[in-house]
Amino acid sequence: MLKLKMVIPKGRIYNNVIQLLDDAGFGVEAAERVYVPRVDDSEVEAKIMKPQNIPRLVELGSHDVGFTGKDWIIETGADVIEVLDLGFDRVKIVAAVPKALSEVNLKQRRVVVASEYERIASQFLKQENYNFILIRTFGATEVFPPDDADMIIDNTSTGRTLKEHNLHILHEVMVSSTRFIVNKSALNDPWKREKIDEMKTLFQAVLDARGRVMLEMNVAGDKFQQIIKFLPCMRSPTVAPLYGDQGFAVKVAVKKAEVVKLIPLLKKHGATDILEYEIRKVVV
Repeated sequence: MLKLKMVIPKGRIYNNVIQLLDDAGFGVEAAERVYVPRVDDSEVEAKIMKPQNIPRLVELGSHDVGFTGKDWIIETGADVIEVLDLGFDRVKIVAAVPKALSEVNLKQRRVVVASEYERIASQFLKQENYNFILIRTFGATEVFPPDDADMIIDNTSTGRTLKEHNLHILHEVMVSSTRFIVNKSALNDPWKREKIDEMKTLFQAVLDARGRVMLEMNVAGDKFQQIIKFLPCMRSPTVAPLYGDQGFAVKVAVKKAEVVKLIPLLKKHGATDILEYEIRKVVV
């Protein structure tokens, strides 16, 4: 049987990737410390590895597809195709220093910079004309200043850890989120390409559904035209006549952010029996 080889990231982004795969119907199941999980889809085999290693492994063809952060794609310089920006586990890569230091002060001398991003950090520091020594870190980068480094270049989602270590952000270097990536040669194989396209469609359908809910309601005939004018929808609402010519049943997919204002507005204009429920997938 033909197989598509997929690599899943350990660590921070693992849970969101597994949830996406489950919601898309691939059903990944792994026991603790097991790095070769079971996948419900018999045409897919998976392995769990560190996100730092995934871009190069996909580039080399050890795996056909994988998930990793945009930061590690840039850091490794891997020549892979980014099929989808999944949008989750969004972080900023920032240059941060102790609060007592300013950029003017730092540019007057040689600075020691700690970072696990050698390529990203070096490119940024050269671009900003710093005289620097770079120390490669392996986690806990924020503990280096002030004794062991003047600056760190690290990822942050809320900035809380930086504040706890009395650091402030000088520059935002880049923004990263989780990407679905593909080996270039895999797309030359017709079977693999079709399988990858199927995965992309399902992932996008899940992501689109997460931002929407379904609303159903009953609308009296004399209220219908008024309500239909302001009712948002993806294309056009689904409308069916109610039994006994008592009005219409209306169904529409709307953005979650609109619901808090939309439901009171619908009720005000005469909609009744309003139901809201989650959507699993949206395929446009």
